[in-house]
Amino acid sequence: MTTDAVVRALGDLAHDSAHPDTGDCACAPPQVLADRPDGTVVRSGRIVAKAHARDTGTTGLRARLSLAASPALRGVLLAPLPTTGGPYRMVLDRPVTLWPYGAPVDPSDPDAAPWEETAVLLARLHRTRPHGSLPPMRGPLKAARAVDRMRVARPRDTRTAPVVAAWHALPGWARAEEPAPAGRGGHLCHGDLHLGQLVRHPEQDGAWLLIDIDDAGAGDPAWDLARPAAWYAAGILPAEIWLRFLDAYRAAGGPAVRPEGDPWPELDVPARALTVQTAALALAKSAAEERGPDEVEQLMIDACARIASLPPELVSEGAS
Repeated sequence: MTTDAVVRALGDLAHDSAHPDTGDCACAPPQVLADRPDGTVVRSGRIVAKAHARDTGTTGLRARLSLAASPALRGVLLAPLPTTGGPYRMVLDRPVTLWPYGAPVDPSDPDAAPWEETAVLLARLHRTRPHGSLPPMRGPLKAARAVDRMRVARPRDTRTAPVVAAWHALPGWARAEEPAPAGRGGHLCHGDLHLGQLVRHPEQDGAWLLIDIDDAGAGDPAWDLARPAAWYAAGILPAEIWLRFLDAYRAAGGPAVRPEGDPWPELDVPARALTVQTAALALAKSAAEERGPDEVEQLMIDACARIASLPPELVSEGAS
């Protein structure tokens, strides 16, 4: 967990940015919105301060912040706020960025989740031509790190066996060991798409926007559809919702899948990789909490067992 000093520094930075010309005020205390190894997020009023991971490459961070601030992606990505001296500042040896606060998806109302809106945002992102020197999308790298985290958390646990087997059944590009297949790696991608990556921006008519650019970059756009595809394949996401999402993406001209017909030639490998990633993180998290996997987590582990049992020739090497 992040030290109290980092949380206090982020809270002070967010508060001072929201009230640059005032001293004492009646603001509520800073609120920790997220505290994970890959980032700590603290809110004060209308401003959010994010401390990125210590190993964040600042060259890549600058490129991703430039992407989020690009006029071409206004209405798609939440734009960062300027900080003194550049697009980010260093706080206790960690790069920190500032963002306007937006209202997230309500986890207590799954029926109101903006699946169609998310699909349209992804299609717009994927259709935008990359500009400048953009680093690779980090989706495959996140999957590899999840497997490593699971192995450390459960070094001798037999429950990891189907996850490891499903991981080794994937082609090298899905394990961050090789470039993406030819013709699939040149699109702008979010890199870590889930419903927690959306907020309503109060200054843009309450429209939904994508947040968190830490994993964005050039890559295979199918990766951004892979998590809902994996949930659908595992029986977690109802078919009706999956089809609404897929149809909205296609109607918006998204290039990740063919315009009609079977989408799985493009989605199969990324969806398998996200299944492995989700199961690996579930096993790592449950180990840290000294419990067994819950019902939903077990569904993803079971899905890995099914993947691992398939003949090798049925694991696609990517769309042609």
